[in-house]
Amino acid sequence: MNVEIYSDVVCPWCYLGQARFRAAVARFGGDVRVTWRPFQLDPAAPATVRPASEVLAEKFGGPEQVAAAHDRLRALTAAEGLPFAPEKSLSINTRDAHRVIGLAGTAGVQDAVVERFFRAHHAEGRNLADAGTLAELAAEAGLDATAVRDLLETDQGVAEVEEQGARARALGIRGVPFFLFEGQWGVSGAQSTEVLESALRQVADNIAS
Repeated sequence: MNVEIYSDVVCPWCYLGQARFRAAVARFGGDVRVTWRPFQLDPAAPATVRPASEVLAEKFGGPEQVAAAHDRLRALTAAEGLPFAPEKSLSINTRDAHRVIGLAGTAGVQDAVVERFFRAHHAEGRNLADAGTLAELAAEAGLDATAVRDLLETDQGVAEVEEQGARARALGIRGVPFFLFEGQWGVSGAQSTEVLESALRQVADNIAS
């Protein structure tokens, strides 16, 4: 079964959804081939790096609202065994991170790179807009660091990020994570492991019938 997951590395719900989907696949037990698709929550984000909490407070009504949202997410991520330190997270433009994830797909290590990037952003406060950091983290997940640096010195992958963003909009995707099964059936949001497992089984039945 082919599953495309639209996500952004700075999205905490995507971080949560990735863990739940991984657990759902383990319960399902079938052959699931995942492709991670780019969805930039803020394609116009500036190159200047700022603490994410500051930017969120400006958008959503102040630090109290952000703290409440973080507390809710802290409980949900803890339930999945995920490290989570939102006070460390940085507000960045994620285009280059998505380009590296695309490269990881060609090398067969996309899941590992995505997982490493999620943890780096949401638990470690790493700067995923920095080329050296991206190369280091990708190498930890099995991708050649030199290939990452070479990629980021060009425009390779930029068009693909933009094209996938346009495809997502054409599909009606307005938020992430979004799970697209066999290009036909969609599940939106960081649903529970049980819901995602049920979706996998339903799609498997549809394919088999």
